[in-house]
Amino acid sequence: MSAEFIKLYPENPEERKIRQIVDILRDGGLIIYPTDTVYGIGCDLFNSRALDKLKILKGIKGKHMNLSFICHDLSQLSEYAKHVDTPVFKLMKKCFPGPFTFILESSSKVPKILNVKKKTVGIRVPSNNIPREIVKVLGNPIITTSIHDEDEIVEYSTDPSLIFEEFENLVDVIIDGGPGGNEPSTVVDCTGDEPTIVRQGIGDVLQYM
Repeated sequence: MSAEFIKLYPENPEERKIRQIVDILRDGGLIIYPTDTVYGIGCDLFNSRALDKLKILKGIKGKHMNLSFICHDLSQLSEYAKHVDTPVFKLMKKCFPGPFTFILESSSKVPKILNVKKKTVGIRVPSNNIPREIVKVLGNPIITTSIHDEDEIVEYSTDPSLIFEEFENLVDVIIDGGPGGNEPSTVVDCTGDEPTIVRQGIGDVLQYM
């Protein structure tokens, strides 16, 4: 079965199409979507069947997953992360929405949801209305990972029609939100005494610190 190819405009994503995508997510579907960095692939955080499909597609074995959550904003942060210090929360508020992934200590809920042995969680609030509207209507975050490994940046990572050719038989929906970027998010580890940049991507966190 071929994936649906849905055109959305980040400035004003059509509500009818967003709801169509959310229904597919709730039914265990995988989607590919634009962010403010590279195109991502993801599924409903609470759908274990979809999560298993995502693991197979990405070649993730066992209980070891470095996946992030896309959130609409920081209002649900306490559900997925342990106590976040005030300075870290202020930094996140300055950076989000934006091209950053913040690594935090996960709440006890996360390993149970994902069936993984994980003590950390990555949080993303991208400055692209398409994934943010999807998670807003869905009512909870989506799991996200980039469609390719970061050291494998190739042309079809950025062109939705070429992404469709590559993934049309592997996922349920591919969203055309215009050309994607080819530089990933900046990853900031906040599990130590001070926030540490573990991957420098497109976001400049130093301007906010």
